[in-house]
Parts: sequence; C-alpha cells; structure tokens
Amino acid sequence: MPHTRSVSRATYLSLAAGVFFISFSALFTKWTGVPGPVSAFYRLLISTAALLLIQAARRAPEPQLPRRVLGGVVLAALFFAADLAFWNTSLSNTSAASATFLGNTAPVWVALGAWLLFRERPGRAFWIGLGLAVAGSVLIVGGDLSAGVGFREGGFLALLAGLAYAGYLLTTQHTRARIDNVWYLAITSALGALALLGLSVSRGLALWGFGAQTWLALLGLALITHVAGWLAINFALAHLPASLVSVTLLGQPVLTALLAVPLLGEDLLALQAAGGACVLGGILVVNRWGKTT
Repeated sequence: MPHTRSVSRATYLSLAAGVFFISFSALFTKWTGVPGPVSAFYRLLISTAALLLIQAARRAPEPQLPRRVLGGVVLAALFFAADLAFWNTSLSNTSAASATFLGNTAPVWVALGAWLLFRERPGRAFWIGLGLAVAGSVLIVGGDLSAGVGFREGGFLALLAGLAYAGYLLTTQHTRARIDNVWYLAITSALGALALLGLSVSRGLALWGFGAQTWLALLGLALITHVAGWLAINFALAHLPASLVSVTLLGQPVLTALLAVPLLGEDLLALQAAGGACVLGGILVVNRWGKTT
C-alpha cells in the first residue's frame, strides 16, 4: 500500500468525507417511510444509474475481471445487500443512534476476521483504540436504554447487519484495489439491487405508489449516502487496512446521533455525549498509533 504523505492525506480526507456522508443514512432511511428491503433496493438501483452516468462521462473502459476477482465482487455485493436489508429494517424498531451503533459493530468482526483469515496483526494501540470506541458506542446505546427506547428486534437485526457489514469491508479490502473505484461500486450496487428486488418481491412488498417525500429521501439516500459516501470510503479501503477503516467508521453513530437531534427530534443524553467523546478518542488512537502488520 502507498505510504507517501500526499496519498495518506488524500486517503484520510476521503475517509473522513465518507463517514460524514454515510452519517445521513439513518435519517434518509427513516424519512422514506417504506420497508427496509424496499428502501435498500431503491438506494442501490438509483445509485447504479448515477454511477453508470458517471462512467459514461469518464469514458472509462469496462473492467476485465478475472474469475477470482469477479467472485469477490459478487460476494461483496451480497454482503452489502444483506447489511442494508437488516439495518434498514432495524431502524423501524429502535432509534437512529442505537441502530447505527449496532450496525457498526463491524470493527470487532473485521479485526477478528483480518486476524484469522488474512494473518493481520493489529498492535496494542489498535486494540486500545477499538476498546475505547466500542465502549463509547455502548454508552450511546445505554442512553437509549435509560430513556426507555426498546430495541430487542431492531437490535438483533442491526447486529446481523454489523456482521454483513464486516464481510463487505473485508471482501472489499482484498478486491477493490484490483478494479476501478466507480466500476466497483456500480457493479456491487447493481448486483445488490437485484438481490434486494428478489427479497422485496418474495415478501410481497409494494415497490411503487410513494409520495414526493419518500422519493426525495430515496434520492438523498442513494446520491449522498451511497454514491458520495461509499466512493470515498472505497477509495480509502484501497489504501488502508479494513480494520483501521472499520474503527474510523464508528464516527458514524456519533454524527448520526448529533444530526438526529435537530432533524429527527431525538434526544441526546449526557451519557450519549460522553460515549461520543469516547468513540472519537478511540478513533484518534487507532489512526494515530494503531498499526497492522
């Protein structure tokens, strides 16, 4: 992986931008007011169309994918589709802050997966930073518990989303560098949309007849959260270990909790504010001192 100062700066700026954009995901999803698989399907369908338009403007040649790389792309698409289906549905059963944290338990699974599957060896600072970030996120959820916000069903679905999210990050780390970023996101979005369409149809969910607010929220979900957010994050994943990126993504629940106060009318308790500070401290430790060998 490149380690020049200019590349590192661009990579970290891209990762920070990606975290900011995906922090709107819970808000847009709640505003759609449609079942989780349906909002996930349109998120990926609209994103695919936008990404193909970008590719047409760039006049970039279609990628020639070896079978092994194609298999990784398909697997990443299925992981991401599962993540969205579980997580979008969880938002109907718990707060945006809790669903976002539980869906972002991926750092734990990514670190274990990278250790077991790819023999990556995170240093002591990484585990300290991860511990701080996870502890802070637990405080964010604890704020919901103290306020009486239940999340039994929603929490379980969000945890399943976290596992799928980890699978996507690990697969992308070892696939994205071999294919153009825009093409990678376009292909995984298209394949994910097909999977989610099948899920929505099999469950008999309505796919049209929505109001203007729903369509505007779906556009925001696709263009801001998915296209802008994941192009930025996938760029970072081509240059940084998935374990480091996944911990940095724990900044998403903090930003989502802050945004949910004025935009969704959710309360931010002192316990959750303390948790947010702990998460940000953990991210700083991982990015400043945590190294993977």
